[in-house]
Amino acid sequence: MARTWLHLTSSFLIVCCVIGFLISTVVAENHQRPPTVLPLSLSSRNHSLHRHVDNLRRRLFQSKLSGSTPNARLRLYDDLLSNGYHTARLRIGSPPQEFALIVDTGSTVTYVPCSSCSHCGNHQDSRFQPEMSSTYQPVKCNPSCNCDDEQKQCTYHRRYAEMSSSSGVLGEDLVSFGNESELMPQRAVFGCENVETGDLYNQRADGIMGLGRGRLSIMDQLVDKGVIGDSFSLCYGGMDVDGGAMVLGKIAPPPDMVFSHSDPFRSPYYNIEMKEIHVAGKRLELPDGAFDGRHGTVLDSGTTYAYFRRDAFAAFRDAILSAVHFLKRIPGPDPNYNDICFTGAGRDVSQLPKIFPQVEMVFNNGKKLLLSPENYLFRHSKASGAYCLGIFPNSESTTLLGGIVVRNTLVTYDRSNDRIGFLNTNCSELRRRVQFSGAPAPTPLVSPSKDTKMEIPSVLSPSGSPSNVLPGSFHVGFITFDMSISTTDSNLKSILKELTELISEELEVDNSQIRLLNVTSQEKDYLVRWGIFPAEPANYISNTIARSIILRLRDHRIQLPERFGNYKLMEWNAKPQRKLTSWQHRFLIMLVGSVTTPILSLSAIGIWLVHRQRQQTAYEPVGASIPERYLQPLQS
Repeated sequence: MARTWLHLTSSFLIVCCVIGFLISTVVAENHQRPPTVLPLSLSSRNHSLHRHVDNLRRRLFQSKLSGSTPNARLRLYDDLLSNGYHTARLRIGSPPQEFALIVDTGSTVTYVPCSSCSHCGNHQDSRFQPEMSSTYQPVKCNPSCNCDDEQKQCTYHRRYAEMSSSSGVLGEDLVSFGNESELMPQRAVFGCENVETGDLYNQRADGIMGLGRGRLSIMDQLVDKGVIGDSFSLCYGGMDVDGGAMVLGKIAPPPDMVFSHSDPFRSPYYNIEMKEIHVAGKRLELPDGAFDGRHGTVLDSGTTYAYFRRDAFAAFRDAILSAVHFLKRIPGPDPNYNDICFTGAGRDVSQLPKIFPQVEMVFNNGKKLLLSPENYLFRHSKASGAYCLGIFPNSESTTLLGGIVVRNTLVTYDRSNDRIGFLNTNCSELRRRVQFSGAPAPTPLVSPSKDTKMEIPSVLSPSGSPSNVLPGSFHVGFITFDMSISTTDSNLKSILKELTELISEELEVDNSQIRLLNVTSQEKDYLVRWGIFPAEPANYISNTIARSIILRLRDHRIQLPERFGNYKLMEWNAKPQRKLTSWQHRFLIMLVGSVTTPILSLSAIGIWLVHRQRQQTAYEPVGASIPERYLQPLQS
């Protein structure tokens, strides 16, 4: 009897603990702190940088509080070697239309394909539709610009070294920099393409984001408005790592950053004063001025590789060949080019500094920038563990340094002080740490000639949600969407893992917020349901971020690589935050009281019965003889 009561008591105690845990969890979910804002920070391969990270982080995130101008912080996308460029995403117009633009310090105009374009390629996003933007204005013909045939609108024309070109008309509209930026949307002049040729026609990116020095440069326009400081920074991911980060506006340079003078009057391009190059600690034997050609040594983020004048290239090539003479030479991946490639170095990029020599760029002021192997090598695309030289001869005297040279390097273009700074760091980690601030969207500027406001329109869910899915009192608990995928890849697990990372990038949320809810399959067709949940420790998604996610889903802006086969977004739905009503709170209190009282009573009765049973039980002393009646005969 006592054991029965003891079991009942234990069971009730367990039930009580479970109910208490569930109640505390529900209550805690509705009383959590607001989301923590993670600042943009750097992680350096040089441990001495760590003590400077906090200072840089404060400057990036506290610029408004300190009274200085804000920064526009943007993530960079795409792989430098696979695509030949990095892109940033800008939003133009009211409501905003999003575009993936190549970050190009060698261009002085920003442009996107126009809906009226007569010769534009098939790019990542839809063309810009001026008629759909309530804040768009054409730039009227004036003496300071070239005009169209009707003498009504200003035009632009740009031609590049590889013989591609872009031309169109100039317009003005609101340009916004995404949820990660402190900078509010600004009116800016940009190009609306009518014709594009060459690589510009064939590329996946929509257009160009011009960061060079010039009247139409997005940097010059923002600086002239006084909304940002006259500086910007780029940080490209390392080998096999796509993306990076960009900051438009001033940041506090870490003490370890090395600078070179940049002469804006010598060249329209961003140049540095490079004096010499050392390979494996030895200076290349070159005449003075080998890197001081027509434009000096030019930095161009829109160029993939680096180009030295012929004698400098030959000296650099010979020094590398001498240092890795034990590696086998193999042909390059493209038979049309005479690439210098090596095999036998292994696939682990972190081990390359043990095999390939260290390279140093020495500036006129004596400062040195260390280049690791990933800054002058690219991976062979057809041979495992093989690498090729990413430095090539230039037919002209100008030294051109493309993106490969500054991988995993924070480059600050300090235009106000005519200098460019370099700091070896982990750019891919910096990119991952760019987080949403969670603050409300800044109030947009209003066109001086139009009494309009930039508003995100109400969105209609295909699954039947009301048109106004995000009213002021509506807190989004999570968002679900279904994706249909047709692929021949049998390794579904690896596909879904990679898809999670890609979706988080496309929707600009953290990987931990994307969860796989369900998968159904029929042969090679899969229907996958995903969920987007609040970032820890928040218990709901802010309306600003939710609107951004829903607009991307509604407009089918998720872009996946071709290796995933065919895919289609089927439907999405925004679920409200789970919140207890007042009657639910009262019901829980009554439930706790009604359950706790009998449990305590039963516990007391059970303890009393156990105590009584123990008092009535007679115990035999140790060593006492056992009566024979207690012994059972053995069964034969």
